[in-house]
Amino acid sequence: MKRFIPGTSINFSEQGRNSAFSLISPVLEATGGLTLSQLSKLTVLEGSTIQNWIKRGWVSSPKGKKYSEKQVVRILLINMLKGSMKLEQIAKLMTYINGDVEDTSDDIIEDVTLYNILCRIIFTAEDEGAFESDMVRGLINRELTNCAAEIRSDEDKLRKAMYVMVMAYRSSCLKAEMETELCKILSD
Repeated sequence: MKRFIPGTSINFSEQGRNSAFSLISPVLEATGGLTLSQLSKLTVLEGSTIQNWIKRGWVSSPKGKKYSEKQVVRILLINMLKGSMKLEQIAKLMTYINGDVEDTSDDIIEDVTLYNILCRIIFTAEDEGAFESDMVRGLINRELTNCAAEIRSDEDKLRKAMYVMVMAYRSSCLKAEMETELCKILSD
């Protein structure tokens, strides 16, 4: 099965293993942000979907017509979870971790750091076939220990939310695989 960077249409590469967002950030820096059409291509989301998430307050509004790192990473996080969680649940989970989308002072961890940690956990779990509960919790503990300086508060709260996020992503992948196989059976 083809691997992608979670929440994107970018093929997995070893370059992105430790810092998945580093595959996207050079484009953001060079262009001053992504346009809606670029963001749609990156995420394989309709522009109207992204705009709806902004209207609902799940993603902060772009400045002008460009989406900054903050908006892009929030959209990637929502996108990687939407295959198995209701959007309202994802919004509550993101609020549980980082409070108000417009206010970074209440954040437990920056969204980019959260995204990179989640991607490292997912890549490691996929490589090791380690999506059992205890193994995922162990990977989360290891990553949070390695990134302790970047956690502003309530590591236990973050640990719980990350477990849900990793398992939701894995559930999304399993669901997509099941649907592919079901289509094959039904088309016979």
